Amino acid sequence: MDTVTHYTSTAKWLHWLMAAIWLGAWLLGLSAVHWHSINADHRITLLHKAVASTVLVLVVVRVAWRLTHPAPPLPASMAPSMRKAAHAGHLFLYAIALMALPLSGWLWSSSGGHEVWMLGLLKLPALIAPNEAVQHAVGVFHTWVAWLCGALVGGHTLIALKHHFIDRDTVLKGMLPQPRDSAPATRPSAPPSAP
Repeated sequence: MDTVTHYTSTAKWLHWLMAAIWLGAWLLGLSAVHWHSINADHRITLLHKAVASTVLVLVVVRVAWRLTHPAPPLPASMAPSMRKAAHAGHLFLYAIALMALPLSGWLWSSSGGHEVWMLGLLKLPALIAPNEAVQHAVGVFHTWVAWLCGALVGGHTLIALKHHFIDRDTVLKGMLPQPRDSAPATRPSAPPSAP
């Protein structure tokens, strides 16, 4: 059996927080683009951008934390080829889902002359001046990358579940809350015997 080696609490919080934000933003973006009847006033689009733009800040925090707090080693039971594939997969997720997708969305808005307000509090500067040709190209890129990211995140989830339920190793356990050891039961001390 492999020993469970956990990520730091901060790494776990960042992982699950970003997962929730990313999934919420992805579903909002899907609704905004494909269900025009419920997005006639573009409120869903604005909410999508307000939520998704936070990923740009959180990914910097997460990468900085990862560089100063290395990930725990993968289980010894994993083959070397699978370890390399796992590292490559994580880099691909960072590059595509956490960087290319939000950056292309920001560029899409900028090229269309639309503002991006992070959480409705901070206005992000425009990356470029309005440009119809760029807006169209980046819009197509952002849409296709969004679908690619959906497949990547889905695959990432399925692989984590495979590790847990089929391989029965410690990959998923290392990112879950660490159970606290219960204190050993103690017996009450016997009263002193009478003299």
